[in-house]
Amino acid sequence: MQYKKSIFFLCAILFTYLSVNANVSLPKLFSDNMVLQRNKLIPVWGWADANEIVTVQFKQQTKKIKASKSGNWLINLDAEMAGGPFELIVTGKNNIHVANILVGDVWLCSGQSNMEWNVGQSDSAKKEIFLANYPFIRHLKIPHNINAIPENDVNNATWKVCDSTTVAEFSAVGYFFAKNMYDSLKVPIGLINASWGGTIIETWIGRTAFENSAEFKAMIAGLPQVNLDSITKLVAIAKTKRIELLQNVKLKDLNTATFKEVELDDTMWPEMMAPKFWELQSVGDIDGVVWLRKSINLTEFESNEVGVLELSKIDDEDITYVNGVLVGSTKQWDSKRKYTIASGVLKKGKNVIAIRVTDNGQGGGIYGDAVDLKITVGNKKISLAGNWKFMVESIKSQFGPNSLPTLCYNAMIHPLVPFAIQGVLWYQGEANVERAMQYRIAFPLLINDWRKQWSNPSMPFYYVQLAPFNNPPGNSNTGSSYAELREAQTLTLQLANTGMAVTTDVGNPFNIHPTNKQVVGKRLSAIALNNLFNRKLVSEGPQFESFEIVGDSIVAKFANVGSGLVTTDKYGYLKGFELAGADSIFYYAKAYIKNEKVVIYSEKVAKPIALHFGWAADASECNLFNKEGFPAIPFRTDTWKTVSKSEKYSIEKL
Repeated sequence: MQYKKSIFFLCAILFTYLSVNANVSLPKLFSDNMVLQRNKLIPVWGWADANEIVTVQFKQQTKKIKASKSGNWLINLDAEMAGGPFELIVTGKNNIHVANILVGDVWLCSGQSNMEWNVGQSDSAKKEIFLANYPFIRHLKIPHNINAIPENDVNNATWKVCDSTTVAEFSAVGYFFAKNMYDSLKVPIGLINASWGGTIIETWIGRTAFENSAEFKAMIAGLPQVNLDSITKLVAIAKTKRIELLQNVKLKDLNTATFKEVELDDTMWPEMMAPKFWELQSVGDIDGVVWLRKSINLTEFESNEVGVLELSKIDDEDITYVNGVLVGSTKQWDSKRKYTIASGVLKKGKNVIAIRVTDNGQGGGIYGDAVDLKITVGNKKISLAGNWKFMVESIKSQFGPNSLPTLCYNAMIHPLVPFAIQGVLWYQGEANVERAMQYRIAFPLLINDWRKQWSNPSMPFYYVQLAPFNNPPGNSNTGSSYAELREAQTLTLQLANTGMAVTTDVGNPFNIHPTNKQVVGKRLSAIALNNLFNRKLVSEGPQFESFEIVGDSIVAKFANVGSGLVTTDKYGYLKGFELAGADSIFYYAKAYIKNEKVVIYSEKVAKPIALHFGWAADASECNLFNKEGFPAIPFRTDTWKTVSKSEKYSIEKL
C-alpha cells in the first residue's frame, strides 16, 4: 500500500510540474475589461514551452504560431473596427479566456505627479465621481516599479471599467481626456496609466536612446548592464567613497552628537549654497541625512531679544537647533519653516544654527526664495542666504526611480511594447526644471525613443506645458528655469505629430498640483480630435511668430489666432508682456490688440529690442487668448539670463 501511495505521489508531482511548465501565459496587459486598439494590427504575445503551438482566437480570427526555443511567441491579429464586448481565447496545453474586451482607442498616459493625480483629488470630485457612468472607458494603472535592465512584464495590474466605484483612482488628466474623446467619437477609450510622481524624464528613456545620443552617450557608458541588486551595491559604494573624500572623514567615524553644539569646530567642513538643492552642488545626488551649520554674531543687546528663525523650505524633513537648543522641526517638504527662538537662547558673539536634514528622495536641502531664509532679532533682519557648512551623516542605500536613468522605462514602459496604442499623453517636467536647457534634448529623445520602440515614427505625442508655480521663483530679470522648461516644451512642437496644452490660466502658483484637470484633459482632447480625426477644431492658443519695432513700440504677430485675439480683462488690458532695451533690463509693458496683432510699449523703454511674454515661474497673470479660449504660449525673443544652461544630467561613476 505504501508503495502505491509513493507512486501516486510521484505521478502527482510530475503531472503538476508538467502542467505548470506547459502553461501558455500572457502579459498582465491582457486581462478582463481591456481595450484593444482599433484599425491597426493587434499584437498578442506571451510565453509557453519551447516549440509549443499556440492558438489565438478573437472574433472571427484564428491564428497559430510555434513558440521559440526560449518559449516566446507573438501573433499579429488583423485590424478590427471599434466595438465589443468580445473574448480573446489563447490555447496551448492550457486555455486562457480574456473576457469583456472592447476595441477602440488606447492611449498611454505617462509622466510624473500631475499625470498620476487622480479624479478623486481634482476639482468637483464628488460630482465627477457621481456622474461617472462610462462603461466604454477603461483604465489600467501600471504599479510603480524600477529595474536596471528591461523587464518583460509589469507587476500586478488589472483593467478597471469606469463607474462611480472605480473612477476616483483614474488619472484625472487621462479620464477627462477620455470622456471628451468618447463623447465626440463614441468609440471605447482605454487608458494605460504608467506614471510616477516626482520622476525625472531620464528615468523614462531607454538605454539604447541614450547610447545613440551625443549628449548622453558618455553618461550611459558608465552604467553597467547588471541587475538592480548589483547596481545598488555599486552605487552605494561609489557615493560613500565620493562623500568621504569630499568631507575627509569616514562616515562611520562621525560623532554626530556634537553637530548641534556651538563649541564644535566646523572650520574644515565643506560648504554649500542655500537656498539651493544640494543635488546641484558638490554633495550631488544623494538621499539620506545631512547636517547644515551657519554662524552669526550678535551684540549683547541683540542677544537679549526673542528671535524668529525662517528657513524658507527644506526637502524633506528638518530638526533645527540654535546654540544646541531645539527650536523646531517639520516633516513637510514644501512647507516654509518659521521657528521662534525663546529668550535666553541667543548669546552675545557667536551663535550657531544647526539643521539636521533628512532627504527621502528627489531634491534635498534648503530651497525656495532667498528672502525667506533669515533670522530676525528685534528689529534687525539677518539674511542666512549664502554659504553653509555641511556634513553628510548617512546615505540611504535603497533606490528610487530617479536614482539612475532608464529605471522606470525598464520596468513600466518596456513591458508594454508592442501593445498597440493610438498615442501618448505626457505630463512631466517639474522634476527637470533645474536642467531646463538640456530638456530641449532629453524630451525629443524620449519621444523618438518611444516611437522607435513601437515601430511608429509618427506616433501621436501630446503633452501638457508646465502650469504656473513659483518655486523656484524666477522672472525676466533674475532668470527663470521654469520659463526655460516651458520654452523647451514649446520647441519640442517642431517634432511632427506633437501637440501641447498650455495651462497658464489653470495653474496655482502656490501648488505644484493644480486641481483643475478638466480643462487640461479637454485641451488635450481638442488636439487629438483636430489632428487625428479631422474635426476642424481650433485646438491651440496663439503662438508668437514675429515682431517688428515701430517707433517706441513692438508689434507682435501670432499664429493660431483662431477666430481672433482676445483678453479676459474687461477693460482690454493685456498682462504678461515685458520689454527691454540695450541694457537688458525688463520692465512691465502695456499692450493692446490691434488688427489681430499685439502692440506693446513702455514709458521706461524708449528703444525696445527684446520682448517677453509670461517669462516667469508664475505666469498666471498672462491673459492673451484666442476667441476659442486657448491661452497664448509664453515666449521670449532674446537668449539673455539663461540660468539652466550649465546644468547637466550625470550619474555616479561606478
